[in-house]
Amino acid sequence: MKKKSILLILLVAMMAVLLTGCLPGDSKYTSEDPAGFFWGIWHGWLAPLSLIIGLFNDTTRVYEVNNTGWWYDFGFYIAIISGFGGVRLSRKKAKSKSKSSRDDY
Repeated sequence: MKKKSILLILLVAMMAVLLTGCLPGDSKYTSEDPAGFFWGIWHGWLAPLSLIIGLFNDTTRVYEVNNTGWWYDFGFYIAIISGFGGVRLSRKKAKSKSKSSRDDY
């Protein structure tokens, strides 16, 4: 059990370090080379992590300021809605299945 716990902690720490390299606001993007649609999706998926890290680090933002405009926004909102809305919809289906099985008795 102890080996599994240590391995899990190491895996989570490595993933956190890898993901923080892709957070918005890291000066990777400029007005000449802005973030596009796919980076909008990626930043939307990482938004909760960006929010938490942004509380302690002034350079990390939830949203990339240097972006392509509408396309970046579209990707960002798709990721936000699918990431959080998808979880809600799957839970709603599970609840309705269990409720319908109780109604059969």
